[in-house]
Order: sequence, then C-alpha cells, then structure tokens
Amino acid sequence: MIYNLKTSMTKWKPDYDGAASEMAKAAVAFKNAKQFEQAKDAYLKEAEYHTENKALFHAAKAYEQAGMMLKDMKKMPEAIQLIEKASIMYVENGTSGTAGMALDRAGKLIEPIDLEKAVDLYQKAASVFENEDRLRQAAELLGKASRLLVRLRRLDEAAVSLQKEKNMYKEIENYPTCFKKTIAQVLVHLHRGDFVAADKCVRESYSLPGFSGSEDCVSMETLLAAFDEQDEDVVSRVCNSPLLKYMDNDYAKLAISLKVPGGGGGKKKKPPVAPQGGSAGPTPAEEDDDYEGGLC
Repeated sequence: MIYNLKTSMTKWKPDYDGAASEMAKAAVAFKNAKQFEQAKDAYLKEAEYHTENKALFHAAKAYEQAGMMLKDMKKMPEAIQLIEKASIMYVENGTSGTAGMALDRAGKLIEPIDLEKAVDLYQKAASVFENEDRLRQAAELLGKASRLLVRLRRLDEAAVSLQKEKNMYKEIENYPTCFKKTIAQVLVHLHRGDFVAADKCVRESYSLPGFSGSEDCVSMETLLAAFDEQDEDVVSRVCNSPLLKYMDNDYAKLAISLKVPGGGGGKKKKPPVAPQGGSAGPTPAEEDDDYEGGLC
C-alpha cells in the first residue's frame, strides 16, 4: 500500500497522521488474513509515520504489534528486539508503566527458549517500575528473575536479586513474603557454600514483625543448626517438609538437593558410647544406617 505524503501549494506538510491511520487499517487486515509478514511491514510503516509525527506512544504500540507478528512467525529474537524498542519509546513518552508491562510480556515470550534473555527483560522491567516507585510490581518482576537465576545456577546473582526483592517487600510492609524470601536466601547461600551469609539472612530477619518464633523462623534455625552440626537426618527432614517442598519449584529443588558438606547423603553417624570398663564399636544397626536420611 502506498500513501501520498507529497506536499503541494495547498498541502504544506505531509499527512503523517493520515498515513499512519491507513497503515494501521492495512496491518489489521493482513493480520486477520494471517499474512503476518505483510502485517509486520504495515505496522513498521505505521510506527515510522507516527515517529515522524512525534506521536511516540502510538509509534511504540505499532512497534510492539510488529513484534507480535514476528512472534507469530516464530522469529522470537527479532520480535523481542522490536518490543524492547517499543519499551524505550514508551519511557521517552513518559508512559513507563506501559514500558514495564511490555518488557514483562517479552520476558514471558522468550522464557521457554532463552532463559538468559528472559532474566535480562525481567530485570529491565523491574528497574522501570522501581524508578516509578511501583515497588510491588518491581519486586514481582525481580522474583521472576531470581527464580530463573537459580535455574541457571547463577547463584551469586540470585543471592543479590533475592536481597533486593526482600528489601522492596520490607519497604511496602509485606512481611510474610519477606519470610519466604529469607528461606529462599538461606537455600541459595547454603548451595553457594556460604553458611555465614545464610545465618546472617536469618538474623537480619529477626527485625521483621512476626518473624521471630514463626514457622519460617523455626524451620530455618533448625536447618542451620543441623547443617552446622552435619546432622544429615535433620537437614533432610527440614528440606522435605511441606514448608519447603511447596515453595516455587526452583527453590523446592534447591531444598531437596541440599547436601551437608562432606556427607555421603546418608544419616550422620553418632560416635558409639563405650560401656564402663571397656570399649565398643558400632552396633550392626549403626552399620546399616549408611543410606538413611533422604536426599539432603
């Protein structure tokens, strides 16, 4: 489709608004006909005309729609590039909330095929909402990034992300969610081999209203004490408790795969108690204990 943008004696400037409107209609027609390539091209022309007309919001919407056409064409990386471009224009237009939602949608689209890119998009979306002081949305998006970082085994970055999440939830006084983030932190730090950091997270959480004495608190105190004492039986019991097993799947997997350093995956043997006047070795029951204690 060609739209006449030439000027004349009676037409002082190109009618970009009219051209954009015609391209939008053409894009919808192509989309309804499942002609996604032509629809994508029409949306890109619409975006170009809106940009010339300084209508950044409408240009951004057209770029986002072009991205969705590429998604339908199974060209996901190209689709994400256009959606990111749209998000930048939304921010320039002063509609940051729309930018954050676009980045969130892009993250969901790319997550099944590229976890690394999904993390990047969720983090960008979280930053957009954080800059708008919309901390609940920012924390939720950081939560998505944290879980994917755990799945990618980028545990150092996951630890930083979780702390930021927890700080946001504390600021908006969502303390029960802070408790759950503390559990996630402990699991991540123990898998990182940093017992001190795990213990610090619990101690810092004592300042949260309702944490001390809560099920979350008692569970983590028990886990850390057992981990420190290399009591694999208790570690396993805590890790397989409903409180941890029914967390988000990525954290639940951390729980059931947690191992005590130096342990063989079985129950820790206690040293035999020698009777008075002599010494004794392990009993047969103790010798058979090598495979008790679960996964942790």
